Amino acid sequence: MSTAAGIAAVTAVLKDLLSNGLIDRDVVDAVGDVAVTATAPDGITLPVAHSQLNLYLYLVSRNTGWANVDLPSRDERGNLIAAPPLALDLHYLLTAYGAQDLHAELLLGYAMQLLHETPVLTRPAIRNALTPSLLVDNGDVPANLRDLFQSGLADQIEQIKITQCFLSTEAISNLWMAFSAPYRPTAVYQVSVVLIESARRGAAAPPVRGIAVSAGTVRQPVIDELRSRSGPDQEFKADRPIVEGDEVALVGRRLRGDLTEVFVADLEVTVGLDVTDTRISFPVPAGLPAGIHPAHVAHLLTIGLPPSPHRGIESNAAALMLRPSLVAVTAGVDQGDGGSGPTARKGTISVTVAPAVGRDQRVMLLLNEFGPPAASVRPALAYRFAAPSRNVPGAPAQSTTLTIPFVDVQPATYLVRLRVDGAESPLGVGDTGAYDSPRLVIP
Repeated sequence: MSTAAGIAAVTAVLKDLLSNGLIDRDVVDAVGDVAVTATAPDGITLPVAHSQLNLYLYLVSRNTGWANVDLPSRDERGNLIAAPPLALDLHYLLTAYGAQDLHAELLLGYAMQLLHETPVLTRPAIRNALTPSLLVDNGDVPANLRDLFQSGLADQIEQIKITQCFLSTEAISNLWMAFSAPYRPTAVYQVSVVLIESARRGAAAPPVRGIAVSAGTVRQPVIDELRSRSGPDQEFKADRPIVEGDEVALVGRRLRGDLTEVFVADLEVTVGLDVTDTRISFPVPAGLPAGIHPAHVAHLLTIGLPPSPHRGIESNAAALMLRPSLVAVTAGVDQGDGGSGPTARKGTISVTVAPAVGRDQRVMLLLNEFGPPAASVRPALAYRFAAPSRNVPGAPAQSTTLTIPFVDVQPATYLVRLRVDGAESPLGVGDTGAYDSPRLVIP
């Protein structure tokens, strides 16, 4: 692999190749003194005093072949495991400047012939060209570039190849317009590929000691339904509110595997699992916040040397909605004007909730009038208030008690619900089949 000096090293080798080639072919006898440079076209003063051959790197592009040859450079955790090289193609303009008529054409012809006969830069040629004592026009090479021979260009796994390219008249015209320089006879070349080694090192895995092949029957677990119950003496039912302390059952097909795991959100269920082929039951995991969480089943595969469990086949996900439970509700009411008339109230409502609410969770308080009058008299009263943000410096990570301000609430008795991340606390049902709790009186 090359170092970051690989690009400059390629330009230096090409410049040296052209300089030596013009000397070997006695071009000086035909056109006089010739300077081989590697500068931008707009930096060349015209007219030139002596004939000049200029090699300009106008574009660096990504080599798609080498860029995709390696394995992924990072693992599933984002850790660096490989350091793939930076693979580049270099694009050059070879331009001839003549001090007299036909000198530019002669120079360009000799230079193109030389590059045509040198399609590959051999490793000895690169080493010779980059040895400081052998550099042509050594005095013109800056001191900080005298160590180009240490770039490793000659030792990279892929050799440097030179290929002539053909651009359209429009493309050539656009290039010279961008240079803001008068056009001169030009040939275009692509040099491929320069492999620049990464300065960051990845972690290498140990070699494979052996290969183990195993076969088994694939049994895809499927969850058809999610049910719950409040205690072991109850029957599992679908569509009932799930609260903290309940027991959940995943009902489906092929749920039991040789090694079975159950996950709710990012929590693995390890306590109270009862696994059969058609049902897996477990208590709601401790620490699970209120909200909607995916639940799924995973069958582990015992593979490897020595055999060890690995993640294998997983089921579809079922939505487990854990609802918050209101343990206590109290109101602090100001008797004054709440903003929409003398009878409107303002104040705060304090709720004690289980499970604890995280400071990043969204909380909404819902009030619905209990026992409203007939619709012909007036509409039933209903209000909704958002809890203040708890994501502030110094706030606890979780809270079981929340204080929510309210305004413009008419005196009445209300049914209270708390919505946490889309999951609402359940309402109690009385003997008449109507909702009757929890209630809060706003005097």
